Order: sequence, then structure tokens, then C-alpha cells
Amino acid sequence: MLVTSHTKLSLYSMKKLKMEIVAMSYSQSQSGAYALILGVEGMSRRLPIIIGGYEAQAIAIELEKMKPARPLTHDLFKKFAHQYGINIVEVLINKFEEGIFFSKLVCEKDGKITEIDSRTSDAVALALRFGCPIYALESIIDEAGITMDENMEEEALHGIQEEEDDPLSEEDISAYEDYLLDELEEMLKKAIQEENYEEASRLRDEIKKRKKK
Repeated sequence: MLVTSHTKLSLYSMKKLKMEIVAMSYSQSQSGAYALILGVEGMSRRLPIIIGGYEAQAIAIELEKMKPARPLTHDLFKKFAHQYGINIVEVLINKFEEGIFFSKLVCEKDGKITEIDSRTSDAVALALRFGCPIYALESIIDEAGITMDENMEEEALHGIQEEEDDPLSEEDISAYEDYLLDELEEMLKKAIQEENYEEASRLRDEIKKRKKK
């Protein structure tokens, strides 16, 4: 939808705070889900957001600057947008209802601003790819944000840790790590086929390191 001047006035007159990705880990409270923790830049205020496995993979791959053998949906979205001269200039977490965060993609084309409603997990994945800032309305931080020190953050991300000799601890390996491992192995095969042995050696080391986790 095209943003009207009235809409822009009501939305942007509300104070917003810049966010950064603090951490992401397998959720100890919801099976198959992940905890994405966004933090207010320069402050200890946090927004813990539960997201799905696919979106966690998309975020993790971009954070680690990996190039998947197969293009992801968010990468396709970026190529499509750039093909038609559309740029995402910011992501805004603008609503919190019944425990769910809602966001908008603030897009620009030929000097015109358009907003697209989005799931927050998809919005974050796209913000990383477009290199644009992530904001949240201050009212949402006040309502849903929590203040966490380093110890609290570690506990929230990892929960009660298993003993090192507990064989079940392998079950805590996140799905996105498994996905990344598959992608690394695909990249290794391609490097060997192209006789890029320096890259292949680096990939082997990375695969070995991940398999030891």
C-alpha cells in the first residue's frame, strides 16, 4: 500500500528506537522454534522473539555471510526488488498483540515511500540482506521489552546446560546448524570440482569444527 501523508505523520511521530541482533539460539521453551533476541542499541533492553526454523536459517546464513548452493526465498525477494528499482530503507516493528510482533517493510522507489506488512522474522532476514536498520516503536519496547544482564541473557539462550558426558546433549544442536553443515558440504563438493583446493581446505576445516560441536 502507498503511504499517505496522514499515515506517515501518525506513524513517524511516534518515537522509535534502533535495534540490533544480540543473539539467536534454539528455543528451550518451544520445540522446533528459535529465540531471536533484539537489543536496543546502546542499552540493556531486549526484545525476545520466537521465530520458526526456516526463518532462523535465513537469518543465520546471512549473519555468517555464507553463500548457499541453492538460493533462499529472501535472496530471491532482494533480487526481484532490485530488478524493479525497489529498496528497503528500514524495518519497523510497529505492533505487539497477543504475544506476537508485527512489522513493516519501509520501501522506497523513485522517491516514493511504501509500507508492506511483514512477519518480524522475515523482516529481520530482509533487513540483513538490504543492509537497512531495524527499529521498534518505543511503546513496544516499554510493553514487551525486558532488561537483561549477561548472565540472564546466557540463561535465556541456552537454558540449563546438560553435563558434557550426557549423550542427549546432541539433541540440542539447532536445525539451522544442520542446514549450514549441509550447505558447507555442497560448497566443498563444488570447490573440489572447480579445483579450488585452497577454498576446499578452508571448508573442510569449517565442517570438522561444526561436526565437533
